[in-house]
Amino acid sequence: MKKASYLLLALFGLISFSAQADVATAEQAAKQYSLFAKSTLSAEEGKEFYTKKQMVDGKDLACATCHTDNPANMGKHNVSGKAIQPMAPVVNPKRFADVNESAKGFTKHCKQVYGKDCSAKDKGNFITYVLTFK
Repeated sequence: MKKASYLLLALFGLISFSAQADVATAEQAAKQYSLFAKSTLSAEEGKEFYTKKQMVDGKDLACATCHTDNPANMGKHNVSGKAIQPMAPVVNPKRFADVNESAKGFTKHCKQVYGKDCSAKDKGNFITYVLTFK
């Protein structure tokens, strides 16, 4: 019984470390976007960006359309209904773990919602916003 307790404790510690490592990766990405944008980042502006609606093919879309108003919650694709993992890295440790995948995701989804790639400031503000969820 004692061995199982130690094993569970070690497993939870490893999971916790993994989540913290990916939060750190997200923080590093935000810092990089801040440097590219030559601007300080704002969680409030990140929230505005996340919830800003844009008319696309007759539909009002925003990041929050699929990802919900709370980035720590599961989302659902507005067309396919496919489940989308939470945006907040504290809840979804894989969210910003791979910087290249994150960049591809920004490019793809910004073009879908806003018709263009988002600016470094928008990306940095967004990451700063989702990092506020604990």
